[in-house]
Amino acid sequence: MEVKILVINLGSTSTKIAVYNNDKLFLHKELRHDPAVILKFENSIAQKDFREEQILNFISENNYDLSNIDIFVGRGGLIKPVEGGTYLINEKMIRDLTSMHYGDHVSNLGSIIAYDFAKKHNKKAYTVNPVVVDELSDLAKVSGFNGINRKSIFHALNHKAVANKYAKKVNKNYQDLNLIVSHMGGGISISLHKKGKVVDVNNALGGEGPFSVERAGTLPVFGIIDFWHENPNLTKEDLKRLLVTKGGIFSYLGTASGFQIAKRVLAGDKQAEFYIDAMLYQVNKNIGALYFAAKGEIDAVIFTGGLVYQQYLREKIQNLLIPNLNVVFYPGEDELQALAEGVLRVLNKEEEAKEYK
Repeated sequence: MEVKILVINLGSTSTKIAVYNNDKLFLHKELRHDPAVILKFENSIAQKDFREEQILNFISENNYDLSNIDIFVGRGGLIKPVEGGTYLINEKMIRDLTSMHYGDHVSNLGSIIAYDFAKKHNKKAYTVNPVVVDELSDLAKVSGFNGINRKSIFHALNHKAVANKYAKKVNKNYQDLNLIVSHMGGGISISLHKKGKVVDVNNALGGEGPFSVERAGTLPVFGIIDFWHENPNLTKEDLKRLLVTKGGIFSYLGTASGFQIAKRVLAGDKQAEFYIDAMLYQVNKNIGALYFAAKGEIDAVIFTGGLVYQQYLREKIQNLLIPNLNVVFYPGEDELQALAEGVLRVLNKEEEAKEYK
């Protein structure tokens, strides 16, 4: 039986759409958005009409109709911490995403839009391995200050997808490997996978880990306190939004476009290269911490995400890492395929859909 699946994956400056016939890709489009346009929206939920219009235009341009879709699936957003798996999107999940109770990020819209489309056509909507998959060890959750715990918010879908892809490549089970995975896109998340569980990872949205093209990453605590004190008109949400959308390389160079940054570096812009080198230094430092946390027992270090398409960046990464590491590059992400496959596992009764409570 052929099942048509519409897959929606929203990134900070991208809208990725695909239609699958079972596991075969039928239609695909990746739209890139000007960061300046995105920054005009008050929050991620305010982008809903803009993002939906982009998707509907793509469907229309290909003479397709949403009524032909059997299943809708969207990349998961900021909900309460959950175990990995495929979830049927329900009203409670939509309320949590829309209220931004657990945080504001455009990934919230993936499930919201999928559910919106599904409801209009009396179909079901799912999400797979949302960004809040929490498999952290008890030790990794300790922050160092009582009352504040470390949170697991990262590019879980792609981390799991590329880890499983590598496992298949070497003819091993994901559950038998120890891996470090670094996703490098608008945000950077670096995770330690031990025997099929992500036991440690930086909160890629909440101010941990390396800075990225648009996120500030780990900052000196006193520096943040002083900055907020010197800018008293900034609300708590203003400050969070500033650090997530206008931090990192954007704060130094005025652009979060990986393409534009690469263009400047390759044209000999020493300032641009300096901040890329600083970012990669922090990436390398965070990988080193996880390497030692795993006592050096690592089968591979995997780099993935949009920035990894840049050859100059891959070369810089390779030169930074210690010798004899098994380094693997998977540019971009396998998230669209991973979303479709998660739904198919449920439809094929290989696993049960989980309920969000």
